[in-house]
Amino acid sequence: MSSLADRLAAASRDRAASQSANTDVETTGGRRKAKVTERDPFADLKVTVHNRLLTQLGPKLYDANLTQGELERMVRGALQEAMQEEDVVLTPADRTRIAQEIADDILGYGPIEPFLRDPDLTEVMVNGCDDIWIERSGRLQRVEGHFTDEAHLRRTIDKIVSRIGRRVDESSPMVDARLPDGSRVNAVIPPLAIDGSLLTIRKFSADPYTSDDLVAFGTYSARTADFLSACVRGKLNIVVSGSTGAGKTTTLNVLSSFIPSDERIVTIEDAAELQLHQDHVLRLESRPANIEGRGAVEIRDLVKNSLRMRPDRIVVGEVRDASALDMLQAMNTGHDGSICTVHSNGPRDTLARLETLVLMAGMDLPIRAIREQVASAVDLIVHQARLRDGSRRITHVTEVERMEGDIITLQDIFLYDHSQGFDENGKTRGSMKATGLRPKFVEKLAHNNVSVDPMLFARDGG
Repeated sequence: MSSLADRLAAASRDRAASQSANTDVETTGGRRKAKVTERDPFADLKVTVHNRLLTQLGPKLYDANLTQGELERMVRGALQEAMQEEDVVLTPADRTRIAQEIADDILGYGPIEPFLRDPDLTEVMVNGCDDIWIERSGRLQRVEGHFTDEAHLRRTIDKIVSRIGRRVDESSPMVDARLPDGSRVNAVIPPLAIDGSLLTIRKFSADPYTSDDLVAFGTYSARTADFLSACVRGKLNIVVSGSTGAGKTTTLNVLSSFIPSDERIVTIEDAAELQLHQDHVLRLESRPANIEGRGAVEIRDLVKNSLRMRPDRIVVGEVRDASALDMLQAMNTGHDGSICTVHSNGPRDTLARLETLVLMAGMDLPIRAIREQVASAVDLIVHQARLRDGSRRITHVTEVERMEGDIITLQDIFLYDHSQGFDENGKTRGSMKATGLRPKFVEKLAHNNVSVDPMLFARDGG
């Protein structure tokens, strides 16, 4: 039997041939597709060095007393020793690449670690062990890189979810989790994922975006930013709405940054993503059921509990179930200045969705009573959309006025102007424009000692 060194020397000589694509034909959903795979000529070496490293370091990898920097230095030092002990001729480039891949596997998340380090990417999508996609500047593209096999991908998913006390297995094949930097993670494994495990990571910037950043990106105008800052400081109840991937959480984070630092803030999320820098922030996170199907703590339970924590503000990452009823009750019982997000297609649709979510609470309430609750509780809807060019824009800043008959009346304060169309590169030329209407809650802002420059509502300019 040939030694590992002999096998790898042969792999190096025949590397060009080894990297030629092998095409397997699969049938998926009645359609045939070609799947291209490449054999890594150094796969055996990586497995050998990886296993040697795990044996050598053992429990030290999980020593809570070690800082991340100390752990990285220890792993990289042991990695260099292990590489040198392997009697294999490698080019400096191959040696560096293999060392980096093994380090990424032990210290990070394997082949997706380079993409997680890239600050320009907003999403990393793994569609099986050999198919990785990213989102850059609002556009999707497939990238080089793959996991060794399904087991390698599953180990990476387990590493992510176990760090926050979550689990994913056949009894619980879907999970929402987060990375240490707050990036949102969703994983689905077989049997629900038919063609192999699926992993979706929505990256969050280590340095959270500020209002000035959103103005620079064109998400909203400077005048809109000043107005929203006044609304938050003036303790209006605000709902941030939009579709999936529209940027609601980023906007929620920016709006929450306008809250004065001397107020007590309770944040409630499925997976903790908000990054607030005020002095008095209490973070709550929901919990799924354990393996016995017990112990689940829902968003609704946390909203109820937050009312006993003497909050000045309640910030809910996303209202997607019967917690809408408790949120509306909180807004209507003295907890002004609360902010939450809701999935919807527009301001009017946001109201309809809130009605539907309240009905999910199982209370036999008439529609008019629900609408009166919504009209009384919500002051402002900030709707955000992802446009055709991939950019995220706030398209409506809408006041919720009052009931007229059985209908809640709305008044747009700022609207996104699409009339300029797109440039030669497909980028939108539109911008936020004031409608010229003055919101009726200006008096409420004045009551909270917040003044608004009337020129913010002038129609000329953006």
